[in-house]
Amino acid sequence: MLMGVKRVYDKRDLTDGKRILVERLWPRGVKKSTQSIDVWMKEVAPSTELRKWFSHEPAKWQRFKEKYFEEIRSNRKVDELISLTRSSDVTLVYSAKDTEHNSAIVLAEFLKEKV
Repeated sequence: MLMGVKRVYDKRDLTDGKRILVERLWPRGVKKSTQSIDVWMKEVAPSTELRKWFSHEPAKWQRFKEKYFEEIRSNRKVDELISLTRSSDVTLVYSAKDTEHNSAIVLAEFLKEKV
């Protein structure tokens, strides 16, 4: 199956498949009734402690990835996400401004190894 990564503020595309919000906090300016998000899986997002520690500082990127991989491996909710990824096309949706250093990219990397 195809898997993409996209900002929540980007327009929905026909190739997106199921759009899964993978943020612990609901994105600012996005209504919960929006049609651009199919599933909200906040449980697979980095812990609040890890998210605050990282604070989107590129210098911490490699260490953030390592710590987040540890969290992902011990997170049972990720199994549900793996199942969704195996059964349909999905797009992991995130709200960070940084398109190169965000948790959705790490999660996608992890999922590609599992699927």
